Amino acid sequence: MSDLSIQLHWQRAEPALMTGKYSSAHTVQFNKDCEICVDAAPDWGGDPAHTNPEQALASALSSCHMMTFLALAAKAAWPVASYSDLAVAYLGKNARGQMSVTRIDLHPVVRFDTGFSPLEAELDKMQHRAHRYCFIANTLADSVEINILHPAHAGA
Repeated sequence: MSDLSIQLHWQRAEPALMTGKYSSAHTVQFNKDCEICVDAAPDWGGDPAHTNPEQALASALSSCHMMTFLALAAKAAWPVASYSDLAVAYLGKNARGQMSVTRIDLHPVVRFDTGFSPLEAELDKMQHRAHRYCFIANTLADSVEINILHPAHAGA
């Protein structure tokens, strides 16, 4: 199997590491050319201009789900023209009382080439298959909800 890695770097900017008095801002490098600034979620004192780990988790799930959906759609010869999603990660306490991402909701909207329009039930089934086969969703287990937005109901 593949080893997929990132590089993370944090450097203390304050004179001492003291509770509540240091920045958790850091960089994460993906491959050679992609580096992002990461910080805690704003509710936890992070810079809202930076990506936070919870957003990154939602992004990973959304991307994986989309790629799985596209692979399944290609096998079924569905002419997907565009795919968009709004992924929302929710923070809260889990069953053990620990802070965690308790749920991630995906809101995919798939548009097809003119003249192709699967039945809503077929699209729902394909989205649920994508969820079942998505590596990240399988890692997260039961904390994902797919809220399928059909193009006719999603607006322009």
